[in-house]
Amino acid sequence: MSTLRPAKFACNLRWDGEHGAQLVEMALLLPVLLSLLFGAFWAARAYNVYETITRAAREGARVAVAPSCSACGNAVPSVANVESAVLNSLSASSINTTKIQLPASCSGNLSSIICYQRDIPLNTSTPKELGVSVSFTYPFQLTVPFLPATVSTINIPTSVQMRRE
Repeated sequence: MSTLRPAKFACNLRWDGEHGAQLVEMALLLPVLLSLLFGAFWAARAYNVYETITRAAREGARVAVAPSCSACGNAVPSVANVESAVLNSLSASSINTTKIQLPASCSGNLSSIICYQRDIPLNTSTPKELGVSVSFTYPFQLTVPFLPATVSTINIPTSVQMRRE
């Protein structure tokens, strides 16, 4: 006489509706979580680019307000000097300098690459302070999957004003 018992695993093959719930939940939430992760990464990268181009504009404004030399009669730096300061700062940070655009609100431009203005009033009080303004726009390309090309490019503007000494 043999005492064979039925296998225990055969009793556990019931489907009561809860066995695939975790897999379905993960399939629904994983794209959302990955989108948030990519979004946070690209938002941080866009902020990094903004800070970099603002630093480059500040460097150009610093060159613009500093007199060239005391023996030269404190001559105002040329537009080419200001442009090269901005472009050198951007190149040092590995920013593509060929993508720089003039802002739409630029008036009295002295440069073809950046919006550089001299002797602009910085305040309305007395004594009136004059200074320089350096501004430009940089198109930042997001490479986020599932976004169309029109949404994946944002224009990051920067503008710096500095008082002339």
